[in-house]
Amino acid sequence: MTARLLLVRHGQTVWHAENRYAGISDVALTDTGLRQAEELAGWAHQRSLGAPVHAVVSSPLERARRTAAPAARALGVTPAVHEGLREADFGWGEGRTLAEMRAEDAGLVEAFQQDAETGAFPGSEPPTAVAARVCEALRAVAAAHDGHTALVVAHNTAFRIALCAMLGIPLGRYRLVLPRLENAAVTEIEVTGARTALRALNVPTAPGAGAAPHASPATPAAAD
Repeated sequence: MTARLLLVRHGQTVWHAENRYAGISDVALTDTGLRQAEELAGWAHQRSLGAPVHAVVSSPLERARRTAAPAARALGVTPAVHEGLREADFGWGEGRTLAEMRAEDAGLVEAFQQDAETGAFPGSEPPTAVAARVCEALRAVAAAHDGHTALVVAHNTAFRIALCAMLGIPLGRYRLVLPRLENAAVTEIEVTGARTALRALNVPTAPGAGAAPHASPATPAAAD
């Protein structure tokens, strides 16, 4: 059997304007982020009319739970929380911008940008650990909803690292291969046992944005 997972990055947070690295920090959604959560709910309801969405699961962090809650209400389900879906801990980079980090140690930033695995920030959760944790969580969700569809709300870096692991892409290249998951956009995968297929990337959920996948813009990836 196969499960479909609709992976959704949470809505915009108060740290987005400065592009601060928000990993384990529990930052709040902006008004825009709250609106994006409601737009996701409308999208999920419409999607479920043609292909039912049976469950909503989120990261334990508030920004993910607040994004997931309207969709769960729209679908008439009780949202679940999986601890394994939390964002990566950015260690030295947590709560800081790249400019701030460069001012302190440009070499560390350069190493991170060249290879996010071998050049991971000091004190951060290694990409291998993030991959193991998030992949385990996603496979658990898939197993619990085998033959069905679940909407999973979590985080930019956690999802990108897990997607690389599940699709056979070197983890250190996650920033290059998947520059950005848009806020409240849907990336759809199929999970069949140990196999994963990517069906769609960054599907917009705002009204009038269209339902077709679109390429991510060539802009710096926001950190959380």
